[in-house]
Amino acid sequence: MGYQKQLNVNINIANDNFIIASHRPWNKDLSKTLSLETGKQFHLLSNHKDLNIDYLKKIKPKYIFFTHWSYIIPDEIFQKYECIVFHMTDLPFGRGGSPLQNLISLGYKKTKVSALRVVKELDAGPIYMKKGLTLEGSAQEIYERASEVCKDIIIDIIKKNPKPKKQTGKPTIFKRRKPEDGNLNLALSISDINNMIRMLDADGYPKAFIDFGPFKIEFTGAVKNKNQVSAQAIFKLTDL
Repeated sequence: MGYQKQLNVNINIANDNFIIASHRPWNKDLSKTLSLETGKQFHLLSNHKDLNIDYLKKIKPKYIFFTHWSYIIPDEIFQKYECIVFHMTDLPFGRGGSPLQNLISLGYKKTKVSALRVVKELDAGPIYMKKGLTLEGSAQEIYERASEVCKDIIIDIIKKNPKPKKQTGKPTIFKRRKPEDGNLNLALSISDINNMIRMLDADGYPKAFIDFGPFKIEFTGAVKNKNQVSAQAIFKLTDL
């Protein structure tokens, strides 16, 4: 009986510990906010080198939530711990890289944030739940709204402990965009220019640009007004 009581205590401690894995600034306070709102203990993991078995054994998390994570999650991690990643499409539509940028390029005005279990195949795991997200404004603004959506989903998951359900439907795959895809010379309309600027306008992202002689001109803060777009420009001298 004494052993069983101690075992239950350990289980409860483990169930009250969670990890938020994200290296983006809009998620830096998410663990603190969730700790305050739920009374549970959330730990922020922002350095991918800390995602290892030794660290996780100390925390004993019930769930590891990957709210914005660009690194490969090792098999030994997702096989031992329940890892939940958030993807900014209505899966199985839009599996793959750069979901926000691909959605805006395709003309979407809204999407869903899908919370899914990590498996070997990218973005193919079973779904815990989905919540809606609008795609208005800059990428920074959208990512900040997405962080709030992720917070709501996380609270629901730790309250309800839902069982994830297999994805249904034919998968659509997105290709990860490259920095050169932000060249405004590729734009075919004023709307294209506005979208290309705003969808790359976030901390840590390569900005929309044009090459002008020895300079690279980067654009942020796009505002579309009828048939024109105004934006802030930074001139950078390119390496010769």
